[in-house]
Amino acid sequence: MAVQRRGDLFAGLFTAMAGPCEILLESCDEAQARRLAELAAAEVLRIEHKFSRYRDDSAVGAINAAAGAVVRVDDETARLLDLAARCHALSGGRFDVTSGILRRVWKFDGGDRLPSRGRVKALLPLIGWEKVAWRDPEIALPAGMEIDLGGIGKEYAADRAAELLAAAAPAAALVNLGGDLRATGPRGGGAAWRVGVEDPGREDHAERVLEMKGGGLATSGDARRYLLRDGVRYGHILNPRTGWPVRGAPRAVTVAAPTCTEAGVLATVAMLHGREAEAFLDGQGVAWWCHR
Repeated sequence: MAVQRRGDLFAGLFTAMAGPCEILLESCDEAQARRLAELAAAEVLRIEHKFSRYRDDSAVGAINAAAGAVVRVDDETARLLDLAARCHALSGGRFDVTSGILRRVWKFDGGDRLPSRGRVKALLPLIGWEKVAWRDPEIALPAGMEIDLGGIGKEYAADRAAELLAAAAPAAALVNLGGDLRATGPRGGGAAWRVGVEDPGREDHAERVLEMKGGGLATSGDARRYLLRDGVRYGHILNPRTGWPVRGAPRAVTVAAPTCTEAGVLATVAMLHGREAEAFLDGQGVAWWCHR
């Protein structure tokens, strides 16, 4: 954990969930800043470990390895599975945590290699939350199917880290997990946190600056995860019904909501609506920004 002073703030820097993370803290000394940043980072890393699809000893790993057998889960895992079910319903089946299996054929590395339609089609029978038997606290997946909570895990971790910080000290804090943000409240004197939203067409360039006095902010887009073939850009947001990138999706959607988890879900579901992204967001009662 590296701790840097930035004017009247301290920043705790670490790496988690495949990207850079920072905890910004106000109104504390360096020793307290380090203690609080380490507390938040430990929670983020705990969640990464527990819900990683890549670890055999994670909660997700145990479910995916069960080969159709019933798995009993703890309360925290149950809450995330309930959230996955609500996301599936909210999105009309577009947000599906069983669709992560498509990573076997899609590699969004900026290259030009597309999978064959046959390889994609072969995976479609293994996708569909409606095929999952989930009744708290037990879950059973049909053999061969998997769940992947990556679409909600980072946002959930940002919320949990912020909640721990708010309970541990009065210092105002902003949790930033690779662009997914949660503020514990306003800065001193009621001032807002100023955060930049990246221009998807210009890496490391802010398209706009937003002000946050609390709540969450999340962006979903294809700035870094895409394929480019014959002049056509294929973003990493996949339609679980077809196994192919969503047609007509915006380059990026940013949502501000009471929590980072809510913001992230709405941003992703908007992307999954493709050309109808703005119409979907208009009905959600949150602030949003869409880049075409």
